[in-house]
Amino acid sequence: MSFTRTGEPPAATSDADPRRWWGLVIIALAQLMVVLDATIVNIALPSAQSDLGISDGNRQWVITAYTLAFGGLLLLGGRIADLVGRKRTFVIGLVGFAAASALGGAATTAGMLFGARALQGVFAAVLAPSALSLLTTTFTDRKERGKAFGIYGALAGSGSAIGFIVGGLLTEYLDWRWCLYVNVPIAVIAVFGALTLLHDSPGHAGARLDVPGVLLGCGGLVAIVYGFAEAEPRGWTDPMVLTLFVVGVALLATFVWWQTRAPVPLLPLHIIKDRTRAGCFLTMALAVIGMFGLFLFMTYYLQVILDYSPVMTGLAFLPLTVAIITGSTQIAARLLDHVAPRLLMAPGALLAAIGMVLLTRLTVHSSYPSDILPALILMGLGMGLIFMPVFATATAGVAPQDSGVTSATINTSQQVGGSIGTALLNTIATTSSAAYLTAHLTDPAQRALVTKEGIVHGYTVAIWWAAAIMLLAGVVAALMVTAKPPKHGTEQKAPIPESVA
Repeated sequence: MSFTRTGEPPAATSDADPRRWWGLVIIALAQLMVVLDATIVNIALPSAQSDLGISDGNRQWVITAYTLAFGGLLLLGGRIADLVGRKRTFVIGLVGFAAASALGGAATTAGMLFGARALQGVFAAVLAPSALSLLTTTFTDRKERGKAFGIYGALAGSGSAIGFIVGGLLTEYLDWRWCLYVNVPIAVIAVFGALTLLHDSPGHAGARLDVPGVLLGCGGLVAIVYGFAEAEPRGWTDPMVLTLFVVGVALLATFVWWQTRAPVPLLPLHIIKDRTRAGCFLTMALAVIGMFGLFLFMTYYLQVILDYSPVMTGLAFLPLTVAIITGSTQIAARLLDHVAPRLLMAPGALLAAIGMVLLTRLTVHSSYPSDILPALILMGLGMGLIFMPVFATATAGVAPQDSGVTSATINTSQQVGGSIGTALLNTIATTSSAAYLTAHLTDPAQRALVTKEGIVHGYTVAIWWAAAIMLLAGVVAALMVTAKPPKHGTEQKAPIPESVA
């Protein structure tokens, strides 16, 4: 294996592949499919639940089965990309994701749907690191990298919200199953584009798979998220819940210990020992905890409390999507060359937290234009200011052999944050609602109104927690992300593409 232009400045734009921007379209299309699948089924949940007889306690697994498998196996996916080559794993991930989506769309039982969602997560874990690695090695010019990462960050940040819109349209006008079937034609287009436009790179002969690391890391994450989920029916002090938390922490601690001794570690600790990179990972995880939890509450608030249709619910998220794209491509991407990343990320977290605080004023009679819309715009702009700098800063200057695992770690932060956010904040909301109903349900004639008030009370309590977690993300970014703006600090070289000649 050899590397071209080792030690030289990044390739000039004139020497770059003239089809690289079409390659970005393919990479972005695959990433969008992966990210929006975390939320596209949210709006379809009531229909799927009724159709397959899923209980209220188990319905969250339609979401968390995907995000858990995705987040838990991403580091392995990054190593597979390093082992067998990025283009090859990109295509394998696309084909497998399409097959799992078709299986989920044809599900006849709850278990079949949960299993298909988990299988989607497995192939997404192979696909996502390959996508980000291909982007990192395709765009080597600093200015072009800023534009490319702005587009990528916008999709990564807005994909979840786009999922609501697409999910609403498919559920209302076709069937909830099309929220899964829709991935098949998208994957076919992406496979054709990848084979035509993207350059392959050989695998690293020295890369090996760290199976003990996979079992320890994934097992620890599953135990913790399952503990959060079980805290709702059992209570926070239940022996099973406490045992799950203890086992999860012990497995993750053992995972860290093993990574110092593994011949080829799943997560080389030098990647997270870098203060700026570790700050980016932690900022991403904390920000997404708040964002994913909020998506869940707002979906049910709009449909159950305000009686919005699936399409109207999806369209209600459109301003959030536009704001994320604007924050990523028009603000963060333009400013990142001139200001330090934390001067975008920390204010972004503050904006998003202010938007969340506005939502804590929701009642059963709130108005979308005055009470919800301003909050969504503030949240979207804030998240856009976080996502783009995180992706660009965390991957800057990474050695080619660590490109896949670094990309995977960013996505792991995002998906693990989503899993924890969904389970933790849903548990807080549900227990707060139950406590409210116990205290206020004294007149049977008022049951319907008090029930709705209790549901909204639970949402607002959880949103306060989400706002606090978002503020913590801002503090982490301000204190840990110490990188300087590229034009004023030492220019960080992009990973050099591997030679295929």
